[in-house]
Amino acid sequence: MINFKKIIANKIAKATQIEEKELETYIETPKDKTNGDYSFPCFRLAKELKKAPPIIANEIKEKLGKEVEQEENIEKIDVAGGYLNFFINKEILAKEVLQEIENSEEYGKSEIGKGKNIIVEYSAPNIAKPFHIGHLRTTLIGNALYKTYKYLGYNTIGINHLGDYGTQFGKMIEGYKMWGSEYDLNDDPINKMMDIYVRINALCKEDEEVLERCRENFRLLEEGDKYCVELWNKFKDLSMIEFNKIYDILNVKFDSYNGEAFYSDKTANVIKTLEEKGKITESEGAKIVDLEYAGINTPCIIQKSNGSSIYATRDLAAIMYRAKTYDFDKCLYVVAYEQNLHFKQIFEVAKYLVDEKYANGLEHISFGMVSLPSGKMSTRLGNVVKIEDLINGTIEKAQEIVNEKNSELKNKEEVAKKVGIGAIIFNTLSTVNIKDQIFDWNTALNFQGETGPYIQYTYVRTKSVIEKAGGIIPKLEDIKMENLLDEYSLEILKLVYNFEDVLVQVTEKNEPSILAKYLIDLAKAYSSFYNENKIIVENKNIQDARVYLTFAVQKVLKQGASLLGIEMPEKM
Repeated sequence: MINFKKIIANKIAKATQIEEKELETYIETPKDKTNGDYSFPCFRLAKELKKAPPIIANEIKEKLGKEVEQEENIEKIDVAGGYLNFFINKEILAKEVLQEIENSEEYGKSEIGKGKNIIVEYSAPNIAKPFHIGHLRTTLIGNALYKTYKYLGYNTIGINHLGDYGTQFGKMIEGYKMWGSEYDLNDDPINKMMDIYVRINALCKEDEEVLERCRENFRLLEEGDKYCVELWNKFKDLSMIEFNKIYDILNVKFDSYNGEAFYSDKTANVIKTLEEKGKITESEGAKIVDLEYAGINTPCIIQKSNGSSIYATRDLAAIMYRAKTYDFDKCLYVVAYEQNLHFKQIFEVAKYLVDEKYANGLEHISFGMVSLPSGKMSTRLGNVVKIEDLINGTIEKAQEIVNEKNSELKNKEEVAKKVGIGAIIFNTLSTVNIKDQIFDWNTALNFQGETGPYIQYTYVRTKSVIEKAGGIIPKLEDIKMENLLDEYSLEILKLVYNFEDVLVQVTEKNEPSILAKYLIDLAKAYSSFYNENKIIVENKNIQDARVYLTFAVQKVLKQGASLLGIEMPEKM
C-alpha cells in the first residue's frame, strides 16, 4: 500500500534538509478531523531551525506549494498554529485499502521483522499449584505479543519458563513424605498437591526443624537424589496435564517448556564466569554480586549459604543459554511488576555473562496485578481463584446471555464458549499493561460496552449484512470509490489502512492494549456507518461499495481478534 506518512516526510525533508526517517516518526494522526489526516508538529524542528513553530509551518507550506499541487496523493496542506496539516486524496485511500483487502489472505501481515529473533517468556506457572487468576495476564499478554511479532515476520520463540524448581519443592517433597498416604494424586491432583503445600507451609512457620528438612530435600533434588527426582517428576507431569487443558481453552501455544529445572546444571558456569571476572563477593556464607555501583542497593544473590542455587542464578543461566541457542535480538519477560527489582538485578549482572547485543536486548514487560472484586489471593494461604473456575463461570454466564438474546440459536454451547473466553481475553488485554485490574463478569460480558462480546457481535453483524446482500462479495473492479467518500465510510477506511501500523506499535511498545483499543474503534466506526448508511439499497453501485467495505471490516476484526487469541462466532 501507499505509505502516506513516508510521502509527507519526503516532502518535508526536501523543504528542510532534515533526514526523512526522523521526520516520519514525528508525524501524527490528529484527533480533530478538521485538522486533516496527518499532522506534522513543527515545534520538533524549532531548536534545529532556530525559528518559531508557526513560522516553520508556513515556510514549509510555501516551499511545498507547487509540488503538492502536482502530488496526486495529497489534496492540500493547511497550517494551524505550529502544525502542518495534510489532507490526503480520499479516492486513492479507498482504492489502496480495498485493493489490499482483496490481495491479502492475511491483511496487515508483513516481513518487517525478517531475520530478527524474538524470545517471549510468558505464563510460567509453578508446578504442583493451581493455575490461578494471577497467571492470567502474563499468559494472555505474552501470547498476544508472540502472535503479533510472528505476524510481522519475526522469528518468534515462545517460552514457558515453568516454576519447577526451588525450596518450594523441598517443601512439597517433605509434605508428601509426611502425608502422601492420605492423598490419591490420580484424582484432582492439583488441588491435592496444593493442600499438601498449604499444610507444609503452615508447619514450616511453626517448626524451624521442618523448614530445615525442606531445604535439605531441595539440596538433594539438586544433587539428583533418586527419590526426590522421581517425586518431583510426578508432580510436574500431573501439573502439565492440568495446565495444558487451560492453554488449549485459551488458544495459547509455546515453543519451549524449559523451566527453572532445565538450567539447574548450568548455574555452575554462571558462578565460574562471575568469579573469573571478579564480580562475586561473599556475605554471610552466600555468594553475591554487589550492584550499588549501578544504583541498585540490594545485591543479587547467586548462591545460598548452603550451596543451593537461587532463581536469579537460573535466570542468568537461561540468558546465557538463550543467547547461544537462539541468537536473540530481544528477550522479553512478561512478568508482574512485583519482580521489577529482580529483573533490574539480573539484567545488570547479565552484562558480565553475555555480549552487549544480548544484554541490551533483555526487556521486562511488567504488568499490574489482576483480582476479582473480592480482592487479592495467596497460594500460601490457599485462597486462590483458579483460572478453570473463572473460565467455567464466565462461559455459564455467557450461556445465560446467549439464551436470553437468541433462544433459537444453533450451537449455543459453542457460541457461549467463544463469547465467554473472548470476554476474558479482551478484558485482560484491553487494560494498559502496567495498571492493576479487576475482573468483573458484568463488565466483561457487556455486549454494548468496550468488550470482547461487542467486537464479536459487530463481526457477526458484518456476516449478517453480507448474507442479506446475497452472500457474495462484489468484485473490486466493480466498486466505484466515490460511493465511499462520506465521513462514516472514510473513518472505516482510515482505520483499516492503519491496521499494520497498529501492529507495529504493539511490538514497539509491547502493549497489546493498543490492538484491543483499535478493534473497539473499528467496531464503533462500523456501528456508526451501519446506523447512518443504509447498506441494502436499490442502487447496486452504492450497495456493492458498502458491502465491500463491510467485508473489509469483517476481515480486519477477525484477524485482529485472532492475534489477541479470540475466536469469532459465525452467529450470535
